[in-house]
Amino acid sequence: MATSRTLAAAAVCAALALGAVTGCSSSGGFGDPSAKQSSGANQNLTVLIATSGEAETAAVKAATADWARRTGNTVTVQIAANINQQLGQAFAGGNPPDLFYVNSDQFANYAKGGSLYAYGDRIPDADDFAEQLRKAFSYQGKLTCLPKDSSTLGLAVNTDLWKQAGLTEADYPTSWQQLSDDAAKLTRDGVTGLVTAPDHQRLGALLKQAGGWITDPGQTAMTADSPANKQALEFLQGMMKTGSAKYVSEVDAGWGGEALGKGKAAMTIEGNWLKGAMAKDYPGVPYKVLPLPAGPAGPGTLSFSNCWGIAARSSHRAAGVDLVKHLTSADQQLEFAKAFGVMPSRTSALATYAATYPESKAWVDGVAHAQPPVTVPGFNQVLTQFDTDLQSLRTGDPAAILAALQRNGEQALKHAG
Repeated sequence: MATSRTLAAAAVCAALALGAVTGCSSSGGFGDPSAKQSSGANQNLTVLIATSGEAETAAVKAATADWARRTGNTVTVQIAANINQQLGQAFAGGNPPDLFYVNSDQFANYAKGGSLYAYGDRIPDADDFAEQLRKAFSYQGKLTCLPKDSSTLGLAVNTDLWKQAGLTEADYPTSWQQLSDDAAKLTRDGVTGLVTAPDHQRLGALLKQAGGWITDPGQTAMTADSPANKQALEFLQGMMKTGSAKYVSEVDAGWGGEALGKGKAAMTIEGNWLKGAMAKDYPGVPYKVLPLPAGPAGPGTLSFSNCWGIAARSSHRAAGVDLVKHLTSADQQLEFAKAFGVMPSRTSALATYAATYPESKAWVDGVAHAQPPVTVPGFNQVLTQFDTDLQSLRTGDPAAILAALQRNGEQALKHAG
């Protein structure tokens, strides 16, 4: 996925993006009827992506070129240095790209501002996309853009360090208590048992496992300040106080994959973007991906994706929808999976992916009980503050952190309509 290594730390520029898109259109996110439309061949479409590396860039360029040859159109793929900032500026200037990646944390902002063309009703087999991903990219009850891929979280274990600590496969953790016990045994000789990023996009899985979450299912009420969420943060805090769990910055790593690859972490919580990164940067490090251990309320993980957005002001909306159909077809999603490691967002393609890549089973199985992100206009700023507060969890007050999240979230929900 585009934000593979910096999912939690991606440059958001929230104030710019939100301010820029809210005045773009009065169409309510469902297309600008005044935009003159082109038809037939010889259309030139621009596509803006935030890429995880050369493999993703090459794969997208190849896929769009294949569609262009078939249709007689042309496609120019542009690489964004900061896609949220660049999209915000493009929307504000009235000259957005035709197609673009949309992060789930910015989706509602763009949709509320009228910047997105809602084309979900033009996709006859939209039900083939995972339900939680369709929900993440729907606005005012309409599927606005198709999820381009799928990601969940798993527990990645350095199997060499595991064996050196005297642990076997029978010790793979399936509960919080086992996770804590294993982490304590693995913390030795400069190695920390569990290392993770200090953000809701990893630690949020603990909230789910405890039976809590940030909002209610309809995203109309805050549920952050709950006993279940407090239990989740206190569990991790307890491990941090004993030294068996640390944040990536505490072991001089930029993200969990680096900590795992450099042997500073025996375990880390990461998504399936880890696969490509480990193959590229740490090909000699043996590791295994396990399901995240179940909490008091059972198993739980998080789901992530970007969607293929089409600009409401694009003059190539029909061609854009056809291009999205090509890019999200089962065959093309499997080609993307082969090229740069993402999981398909189509359930039919995901089954083929699971059979082809059995080492990714934990990530694939997580789709069934994955929590989708909060997609409320303006809520990304609430989550950014939550991530800041989580950085001081080891010495902080979990109840106070959640109370602040509750207050900030209630204000965001009040102004989201």
